Amino acid sequence: MDAMKKPHLIFDGPLDGPEDGPAVQTIVLAHGAGAPMDSAFMNTVAQGLAAGGVRVARFEFPYMRRLRETGERRPPDREPVLREAWHAVLSTLGGVERLVIGGKSMGGRMASLVADEAGVRGLVCLGYPFHPPGKPDRLRTAHLEALRTPTLIVQGTRDALGTREEVQGFDLSPAIRIAWMEDGDHSLKPRVSSGRTGPQNIQEAVAEMLGFVASLR
Repeated sequence: MDAMKKPHLIFDGPLDGPEDGPAVQTIVLAHGAGAPMDSAFMNTVAQGLAAGGVRVARFEFPYMRRLRETGERRPPDREPVLREAWHAVLSTLGGVERLVIGGKSMGGRMASLVADEAGVRGLVCLGYPFHPPGKPDRLRTAHLEALRTPTLIVQGTRDALGTREEVQGFDLSPAIRIAWMEDGDHSLKPRVSSGRTGPQNIQEAVAEMLGFVASLR
């Protein structure tokens, strides 16, 4: 069985893009805390990457999987469970040295916590939660200071979990590059008054991701 089809069977995750092969780069994406792997945001990003020739695999953490199966809404799993879910997915996929991993908000943060130890090719975070909402003193950046994995963070300039002004003062690894989406919030959505649109910011975010993945080949 094609190894890239296993997560689809195990995690019920959609697969987008070209079939797996030596020349195909694969990115594995996890969802944020409050929305599933097939939210409008995740679908748009995955379809944009697929149109650019990148293979995209998605999965859900256990708490979101339970919500899908039973309708029981619960808070996100604790960090050890979320990290173990990432390791389980990577073990299923195999070939981690050529995988790029990441995701939206919490999903990207958990990916950043396992990237170095897993030995993946690269890391992409969409709206990194540098601190919890309204708690700028509780930074989630300690592990980012020494991160070795090549990393792209796509961040809205007015993201309430890490604005451009805040992030510019953080001590981050030189392996990390940040692409700023003008006037974007935590989902990269700008205000109408900015003259920009949500689709425009997501299109630019996808272009940044495609360029990043291409640079790792």
